Amino acid sequence: MTQATNPRRLGNRRGALAMSAAMTLLIINDTMTKLASETLPPSQTIAIRGIFCTLWVLLAVLATGHARYLPQALERRTLIRAALDVAGTISYLYALFQLPLAEATTINMAAPLLMVMLAVVYLREAVHWQRWLAVIIGFAGVLLVVRPGGANFTWWAVLCLGATALNAARDVYTRTIASRVPSLIITITGCAVTALITVAITTVQGWQPVSAHEYALLISAAFVLAFAYYLMIVAMRHGEVSVVGAFRYSGLPAAALLGWLVWGHVPDALTFAGMAILVAAGFYILNQGRRA
Repeated sequence: MTQATNPRRLGNRRGALAMSAAMTLLIINDTMTKLASETLPPSQTIAIRGIFCTLWVLLAVLATGHARYLPQALERRTLIRAALDVAGTISYLYALFQLPLAEATTINMAAPLLMVMLAVVYLREAVHWQRWLAVIIGFAGVLLVVRPGGANFTWWAVLCLGATALNAARDVYTRTIASRVPSLIITITGCAVTALITVAITTVQGWQPVSAHEYALLISAAFVLAFAYYLMIVAMRHGEVSVVGAFRYSGLPAAALLGWLVWGHVPDALTFAGMAILVAAGFYILNQGRRA
C-alpha cells in the first residue's frame, strides 16, 4: 500500500463510520419529528425543531471554543450550502409527513447515485464503471418504491425525490468549503437559516399552542439532528463521495423497523425488493472502494 493510499483509506473509514452513525440518528429524528407533525402544522414543527437544533449546536460551539470562528458562518460557500440545506430539509419533511417512514427513507437513498454524478461533474472525482453500474441498479430499486404511474403513486414521492437531489447537492458542495471552517460552524449555519425561514413562514400562518409532549419530541429530535448533521459533514469532508455515500443505505433497516413499531406500516413486496436492491448496491460500492 502506497503512502498516498493510506490517507484515502483512513478517510474512507472515518467517513463511513460517521455516515452510518448519522443515518441512524436521522431516522430517529425523522420518527420523532413525524410524530410531532401529527398534531402541529408542518412549518411550525420544522421551525421549533430548527430553533432547538440551533441552540444545541451553539452550546457545542461555545463549549469547544469555536465561537471565534462564528464569522465564517457568513462566508459565501457556507451560506450557499445552507441554502441547499434549507430547500432540501423543508421539501423532505413535508414529504415525510405524508409518506410512510420506510418509503420516504428509501426514496432518500437515491442520494448516493446523485452524489456520484455530482462528484464526477463538479469535483472531478474518478469513479470506476463498476460503481456506476451499482448506483444505477440502486436507483432502479428506488423506482420500485416510487412506482411512477402505478396505482399507489403519489406526488409526495416526487417531492421526496426532489429533496433527495437537493440534499445530495448539499453534501457534495460541502467538499468545496475550506478546511479552515470548522464542521460545527457549517452545522450551525444550516440549522440557523432553516429556523429563521420556517419561523418567518409560521409567523405569517399563525402559531398554534404547543403541548409539553410536542416540545419533548421536538427538543429531543433537535438534539439528535444536531449530532447527525455534524457527523454527515465530517463524513463528506473526509471520505470519497462515491464510497461514503453508499453508507446512507445503513438507515433503511431502522426506518422499516421504526415505521412498523410506531405506525404499524409494513412495506409491500415491491418496496422490500427496492430496499434489498439498494442495500446490495451499497455493499457492492463499499467492496469496490476497499479494492481501490
